[in-house]
Amino acid sequence: MWLRQATVALAALLLASCSVFGGRPQGSEAVPGGRYVAMGSSMAAGPGLGPPKPDTPARCMRTFANYPTRLAERLLLTLFDATCSGATTDHILGPWNELPAQIDAVTADTDLVTVTIGGNDLNYVGGLLAATCGAEGTITIAGNVYPCPPRRLPLDEDFDRVEANLREIARQVKARAPKARLVFVQYLTLVPDVLCDATPISPQDADIARGIAARLASITAKVARETRAMVVPADLLSRNHTPCDAEPWAVGSPPDYDGSQGAPWHPNFSGMKGVADALAAQLGG
Repeated sequence: MWLRQATVALAALLLASCSVFGGRPQGSEAVPGGRYVAMGSSMAAGPGLGPPKPDTPARCMRTFANYPTRLAERLLLTLFDATCSGATTDHILGPWNELPAQIDAVTADTDLVTVTIGGNDLNYVGGLLAATCGAEGTITIAGNVYPCPPRRLPLDEDFDRVEANLREIARQVKARAPKARLVFVQYLTLVPDVLCDATPISPQDADIARGIAARLASITAKVARETRAMVVPADLLSRNHTPCDAEPWAVGSPPDYDGSQGAPWHPNFSGMKGVADALAAQLGG
């Protein structure tokens, strides 16, 4: 029931907001050469989609195929890519061990900021990885072997913290770069309504993942509306491009997967292109 309510709430927010994909706000056109800061998690960094960018911290796994790079090339923007695999909303607002806060890349001359974040706060992809982890207790992501992540269900306070942090991210972006356009980019749809060989998880795990995704999307749309930011509903745009569809935008966890299309339960090359295309359309490119 709460999943249905979250989906309905998201749809209402999308329809109510004038800053949502499909309606271009005044002054939203991208300016060639403008400073573009991309922030977020692996859903923006693009692990496994080719070799990491030079000088990228090992844990971040940023690649040239990610949507920030594609968008910057298309709109001739100067990209400062702060995205990092495994990042949470806390890592945008504050340092992560040796890494500075992602938001420190936002300066007064920044013209565009994109943000894809929140899933790691809620163990969204972590839960999917745990559900499909190998019997040996490890999983391979972008050629690296990791221990199976723990199974942890998010609590209401976790969702509340994500909402508060998203709102603080918007506040800080506007304070640091008053003229910058802020765009929240939703997560791609990873779990289809009907499972297949590429999504070998139980119906219960599927319901949990869908519920987390719907609630995160609802929160993100709400914060975007309240802070007058833009939002690209990549979740809705990709609902017919799940790992089980003919033209997937994301990788599930297919048997004997060779890693050539990106990390398990992450965007593939087509998904990154789809998000970049949607952003470009929103920004007048």
